[in-house]
Amino acid sequence: MLVPFLQGAGLGGGLIVAIGAQNAFVLSQGVRRNHPLPIALLCGFCDALLILLGVSGVGRLVASNPLLGQIAVWGGALFLFWYGLRSLQSALRGGLLDTEKTSSPSLRAVLGATLAVSLLNPHVYLDTLVLLGGISGQFPEQERYLFGLGAMTASFAWFLTLSLAAGFLAPLFRQPVAWRILDSLVFLTMWSLALSLLWGEMSG
Repeated sequence: MLVPFLQGAGLGGGLIVAIGAQNAFVLSQGVRRNHPLPIALLCGFCDALLILLGVSGVGRLVASNPLLGQIAVWGGALFLFWYGLRSLQSALRGGLLDTEKTSSPSLRAVLGATLAVSLLNPHVYLDTLVLLGGISGQFPEQERYLFGLGAMTASFAWFLTLSLAAGFLAPLFRQPVAWRILDSLVFLTMWSLALSLLWGEMSG
């Protein structure tokens, strides 16, 4: 019963850690100490809600149709390969987090911006509703929700860690090498998960 949870945590964590607008926002606000805990909790809640919708809706639809299941596995693997390639390109290119701008917005303004960054990003729907929801369809119903719970746990853990530790990470993430290392780890995670998916499909 622990395997689906760990697979969900691994896949969900790999997708969430990938550098993007949401993580850059969470990190930069954490560095500035602009309500880091509410931001982290709201990001985790948004992800958890979408993951639950994916696992209970899209996952069930895929599970009832073997063809859709195969499409989800192969499509998910291709997406993971593409995601990993993008992270590799980002690692080779390097990046730099701008933490010099200062501001002190209200909690309401910060939460509004967090919702916008979280829900107006098309990638979040692809990651949660389509990819995680579709892949969860490979599991029986009880294990499917354990898979989703693993992904939710990874989401909350990542955002809490990123947001609350951002103050300590600020000097580090002013250096491009830090982004290179993180993006390289994302690349390895995405490609290993994609290969695992394809191996499971071909072995079955």
